[in-house]
Amino acid sequence: MVYGGKPSTGCYLCRKRKIKCDEAHPECRNCIIYGRPCPGYRPDAVFRNETRKVERLMKNSAGVKSHSNTNNQNSSSISASSVSVASHRQRTSSYGKHNDKPVLTLYSPADSTWEQRALCYFFDQYTIKADAEDGGHLDYLPSLYARELGRQSGESPSSCLRWAVDATALMTLANTKNAPSLMIKARQGYGRALRGLQEALASPANAVKDETFASVVLLSLYEDISGERNGLFSSHTAGFDFLTKLRGNTQIYHQRGRDMLNFAYAHTYVEILALGDKPRFDIEMVLGMLDINKPIERLMLTASKLCQLFLHMSSAPKPPDQTLVESWITAGRQYDIELSQWTQTLPDRWLPLVVYSAQGEPLLTYNRISNAVVWNYYRAVRVMVQQLLLGLSSTLTSTKAAKRFSHSEDTNSSGFEPEPESESSLDEPALIATIHEMTTDVCRSIPFALADVDSLGRPNKSDSAWQMRAAQGYGLLWPLWYILSSGMPTPAQVQLIRNVLARVGSTLGIKLALVLAREAERIRGE
Repeated sequence: MVYGGKPSTGCYLCRKRKIKCDEAHPECRNCIIYGRPCPGYRPDAVFRNETRKVERLMKNSAGVKSHSNTNNQNSSSISASSVSVASHRQRTSSYGKHNDKPVLTLYSPADSTWEQRALCYFFDQYTIKADAEDGGHLDYLPSLYARELGRQSGESPSSCLRWAVDATALMTLANTKNAPSLMIKARQGYGRALRGLQEALASPANAVKDETFASVVLLSLYEDISGERNGLFSSHTAGFDFLTKLRGNTQIYHQRGRDMLNFAYAHTYVEILALGDKPRFDIEMVLGMLDINKPIERLMLTASKLCQLFLHMSSAPKPPDQTLVESWITAGRQYDIELSQWTQTLPDRWLPLVVYSAQGEPLLTYNRISNAVVWNYYRAVRVMVQQLLLGLSSTLTSTKAAKRFSHSEDTNSSGFEPEPESESSLDEPALIATIHEMTTDVCRSIPFALADVDSLGRPNKSDSAWQMRAAQGYGLLWPLWYILSSGMPTPAQVQLIRNVLARVGSTLGIKLALVLAREAERIRGE
């Protein structure tokens, strides 16, 4: 037994979340803000048994060295002409900060081709392995790709996946290294992948395969990395819709199918909510596939309901009558409540931590960088709901004024009694305050999301194992774009978001970031 030193006097939950507690009684403010009951404070003296911890650390250290030696002696390749695998560094950000197991990552040997190097870089930056509790990003892709390379026929019906991966990998490396010759090869591969996809879709047996759906996922990602969308709209949304209907419920019976569906659906509802596109998905069918016990899918469920409200509003007669507007306000309020409740039902490992930078500025950090991405999607959707309610409040005021004017003309009366305040009346200052709060929280999470600071707000070193990967930078784009184009951020917040989009576009080579930055400026100018 050892003395633990001067113990923290903060409450149990603040110590668990590693944030500074204000030690207020009977409840601290941090617990109140995050909707959790304050568990109270511990006694003055604390002793802890360090024996097991030391034994575990020694055992892990020995295990890592042994694992590294084994990999150096027995490195293998995905195929005879593909990439080598080695544990040249730990990717703790892939699994979570406190994961004890070394992570295998890809590297390119000096004598490899540019195509092989592109594959190494792409898999390293865009595939994040899921753990037992949280999802990854394209976690299923390496195994599908390896299986595709293992086929004897180079022109198999599902070869579109191999070509889609190769093209996306080449474009990823080409943008990062600013290599025009690789861009040309990437575009040639993209065209070949499209032709292969058409052939696969022509076959009922091949159209429903995971490889075919994954090909559309890769082609949509290629489009964003290259910055070659049709305006801000994706060329592959219709493909997602077609394959989702074709595959039906069979795609949710295994994790790979669920992951692909989640990517496709998130890709689509961004266009509905952020760009005002009409829904192509059968929303009712997708709603039945979502698992409300999973935080990401529960958030998607509420976003789906909001998509349905947008659809009803766009198809309603113009101008809408007062009753219809009031029903929309009621629905919008309900969805805002559901979004707020989403934050209160998350497990502790999902909750943001309030820390302070070296300059004393408050920051938000998380257990994983991917959690920061999901939280920023939540905040962007909250902003959408507040703006929707502000617009409906203005419409309701105009509708009531027109109704009163019509009534006064009909009765030949110059005066009228003001209507009593109804349940549909909105507190507009409160809506604007929520927008400012969500915008501020997005900006406070950026240093951690970019891996500039660790979970305690300390600056990360350039060789730190905790670093942002391109997949995580990709996840930041749409929330930042919507916040920027909403017209609500302060000048300092506008500059911060501009800098982030420029950094993701140039450093990580995701050209969609630069396209979104230009479009946001156009919208703000208008």
